[in-house]
Amino acid sequence: MAIVSSITNHSPLPNDKGEERLVSSNLLKDELKLSKQDSLRPKSFDEFVGQAELKKVLEISVKASVKRGEALDHLMLYGPPGLGKTTMALVISEELGVKARMTSAPALERPRDIVGLLINMQPRELIFVDEIHRLNRISQELLYPAMEDRRLDLTVGKGTSSRMRSIELPPFTLVGATTKPAALSSPMRDRFGITQRLDFYTYSDLQNIIKRSANLINLSITEEASQQLARRSRGTPRIANRLIRRVRDYAEVHSSSNIIDVQVVKDALDLHRVDQRGLDATDRSYLGLLVNQYQGGPVGLETLAAALGEDPTTLETVVEPYLMQIGFLQRTARGRVVTPAAEKYYLLSSPNKIC
Repeated sequence: MAIVSSITNHSPLPNDKGEERLVSSNLLKDELKLSKQDSLRPKSFDEFVGQAELKKVLEISVKASVKRGEALDHLMLYGPPGLGKTTMALVISEELGVKARMTSAPALERPRDIVGLLINMQPRELIFVDEIHRLNRISQELLYPAMEDRRLDLTVGKGTSSRMRSIELPPFTLVGATTKPAALSSPMRDRFGITQRLDFYTYSDLQNIIKRSANLINLSITEEASQQLARRSRGTPRIANRLIRRVRDYAEVHSSSNIIDVQVVKDALDLHRVDQRGLDATDRSYLGLLVNQYQGGPVGLETLAAALGEDPTTLETVVEPYLMQIGFLQRTARGRVVTPAAEKYYLLSSPNKIC
């Protein structure tokens, strides 16, 4: 059985030069090792900061299922990476008081992987499948009767001697996490009783997350410093926790004070080339190309990729979404266009200002 226990995102997207970005919302290579013993993850709904509406919905469902002594209905969590889908699944398992089996779609490529996972379950157990949209068609079809009727249909034998055998499964909860819900087949999506989206976090929520994380790693941080980190975290807790670790590293080497103040944060993140809006060197190179060489656009994606020496898919999936989210970029039928706000911000923040 080739099931890999994991609580990680297996699809990091470095840029075309193989460099990993500090402001990427995917897990970096060093975080893949840290995640198994990551103490920053909340263990209950009360500890989970942000996503108030989502928590309210899930708390009701969890309490109702516990009161009835039943398994929670199957749950799909979707949204951009780094917002806490895996963490929420672990919180739900703690609140239900059941074991959570953590795996990812690439680890379930063969039918026997799915079969091995399902037949070894205990009643009311929770199975978390990360990047569930990457399950192949055969694996998804095996899950249809398992999710709907708690039944596993297997074909025994070959040719004329083959026969169908059904195995009854205990009640269980499948929690699927995905960044691309549309990539799931309609029958698969329809079998999830609860479907919820995780949204980007507000500055105040991120500030509370940063304070909590700082407390857990025995770090003293001022109010202004936590605000500064929140503004540079791109609405994503994973990036916020990553930045606070980098600030801690900088402070231990370059600061004589035991308290992280706003100047230490600015110095540390300037060293990592992360600016006030959370833009890094790649983002600024992208904006600079549009502003300086193409007068703000429109410019085709392939042209931009060739000029920057990047892969078009990397620009489209890694660089552009955040620039669009903060209103710095528009995608039009004729190509990419920067907004007046982006042009003004780039000219003010660029060391090579254009007169």
